[in-house]
Amino acid sequence: MTAYELYTALCGKIPASLSCEWDNDGLMCCPEPDKKINKALIALDITEKVTDYAVREDFDAIISHHPLIFHKLSALEPSSSVARKVIKLTKHNICAMSFHTRLDAADGGVNDVLASVLRLENVRAFGPENEKIGRIGTLDEPMNPDDFCKMLRERLGSPAVLAALCGRKVHRVAVLGGDGKDFADAAVSEGADTYISGRISYNVMTEAPEIGINMIEAGHFFTENPVCYALSDMVRSISPDIETKIINSNEIRLY
Repeated sequence: MTAYELYTALCGKIPASLSCEWDNDGLMCCPEPDKKINKALIALDITEKVTDYAVREDFDAIISHHPLIFHKLSALEPSSSVARKVIKLTKHNICAMSFHTRLDAADGGVNDVLASVLRLENVRAFGPENEKIGRIGTLDEPMNPDDFCKMLRERLGSPAVLAALCGRKVHRVAVLGGDGKDFADAAVSEGADTYISGRISYNVMTEAPEIGINMIEAGHFFTENPVCYALSDMVRSISPDIETKIINSNEIRLY
C-alpha cells in the first residue's frame, strides 16, 4: 500500500468533513505519494524526538493526532522547529499525516476511546453547535467522587488529576480529551454531573461547585493518548502487512 493509498483509506474511517473549521489536519508531508508503506509510527505528537526515532528506525510514515503543521509556514528553513521537522522528514522520504479534530469526533476516535476506558454506557455525542465532538454517557453504578478520581487516574496512567467537586456522586459523565474548557457549558446543559477533560482552566473549574457539576482535569496527553491504539488498529485493519509501533510523545513531567 502506498502512502497516498493509506492516507485515503484512513480518510474513509476518519472523514475530513468532521474537522472543525479552524483546524489544520490531513496529509502534512508526503515527499513520495507512491512510496510503499511497510512501517508506520503512531504518536500523539510529532515531536523532534519522534521524528528522529522514525528516521533512525526506518519508518515510512508517522501518523499522529496533533497536526505536525498547525499554523501556516512562511518559510522552510531550520530555525523553525516545525520547518526543521518537515525538512528532516522530506530528506528521509517519510510521510506524515495528522488527524486532529476529525479524530476527536469520529466513531472510534479520541472521545469514544476515552468513554470506553471509563466504561460508560449509552454513549452519544455532545458539544456546542457544529462541534459535537465530546461524548456523554452513564456509569453502571454511581460512584463516590474520590473513588472515581482514583480510578480515572489509574486507568489513564496519569500521575495526578485535578478535581473541583460539587458534592454529587459520579453517574452521568461527559468527556472531551485534550483542552475542553469551551465544552463545560455544554456538559452542564446535557445534565452531566461530572465533566472530564485534559485541561479545563482555573476560572472554569472554580465555578464547578457553584453550578453543581464535578469537573476533573486528567491531563491533555493522558486523555488523548489512548487513541493511538485505535489508530494502530485502524492501520492494521486497512493493511495487515503494515508494521505499526506506538511511541510515547509526552515531553511534560510532574515534579
